Amino acid sequence: MNMFTGDSVASPTIWLVTIVITVGVLLVDLLIIGRRPHEPSMAEVSRHLAFFIGLAIAFGVVLWVFAEPHGLSPAPGPEFFAGWLTEYSLSIDNLFIFIIIMNKFAVPRKYQQTALMIGIVLALIMRAIFIVVGAAAINQFSWVFYIFGIFLLWTAWKLAKEGSQDEEEYEENKLVKWAEKRLPATTEWHGTKLFTKENGKRLITPMFFVVLTLGTTDLLFALDSIPAIYGLTRDPYLVFTANVFALMGLRQLYFLIGGLLQRLIYLSYGLSFLLGFIGVKLVLHAMHENELPFINGGEHISWAPEIPIWLSLAVIVGTLAITAVASLTVSSRMSKAEAAVRTGPRRDGQGD
Repeated sequence: MNMFTGDSVASPTIWLVTIVITVGVLLVDLLIIGRRPHEPSMAEVSRHLAFFIGLAIAFGVVLWVFAEPHGLSPAPGPEFFAGWLTEYSLSIDNLFIFIIIMNKFAVPRKYQQTALMIGIVLALIMRAIFIVVGAAAINQFSWVFYIFGIFLLWTAWKLAKEGSQDEEEYEENKLVKWAEKRLPATTEWHGTKLFTKENGKRLITPMFFVVLTLGTTDLLFALDSIPAIYGLTRDPYLVFTANVFALMGLRQLYFLIGGLLQRLIYLSYGLSFLLGFIGVKLVLHAMHENELPFINGGEHISWAPEIPIWLSLAVIVGTLAITAVASLTVSSRMSKAEAAVRTGPRRDGQGD
């Protein structure tokens, strides 16, 4: 499949316009944050998050209404929504790690927006590279779906095994540890600068290590997310835009529901089920693509069923809804039980 023609939604012009708009939004965001580093208010992040979510929904509806009737791509609207919801749910899970990183480096709240924004830019660049590589591999080798599927099944098993274990077990990767030991650095914060000079010597600031940690962490996250979304759509344009919209509102989501994240106690299990489902879908698709010769007539037959996109979308929405409701319900009961234990039984009529 060519990146710009064939069954893809996007022509070269659409790709160009999309990339220009994406870069423009990121530059405006970076310039605004860079000019005035601050901790955003709840009203500010709510407005921005509503804008990005509304934009993603509008984009998907446009694909559903205008692209699908012309046969530009197989079910582009449902494919986009399935991919966007999957990437968004994976991004929410990643926020746990971002919170830990911010706490570990003791990043002042007013600088966290800048660090997250730079991390998002790095994530988009790395995912764009993975998308191109993935599209080229799929175009040349249909058996790559076996690799993607098996990898997602392994990731799902690992995620289910970890379950709701304490996220504080996160450890820095080797690159960050090497940089902290070998590179000349200062422990003092110098605003959002990555480098500074002290006594004529160029030093790395704590912000540099934060950005490096976020960037390398995003690289690991992309290893899960890109194979997952290629299990829902083979169109690189839909893969790219789903990732863009999922990452665009991530910074606002970080500040808006930081406390709520601790209540999503079953999120890992829900994501594990989703990744396992998509992994099975990829393996079945690979089996479907690799036809077997029919014994009698010499014809070729597809020996595995294809999971339709409408079923994938229903499974994704249903899983996320059940996970959220179950998590919030159980965590609320646990909080009430803990509060009752702390309060203890009343004695001598106190508190009546």
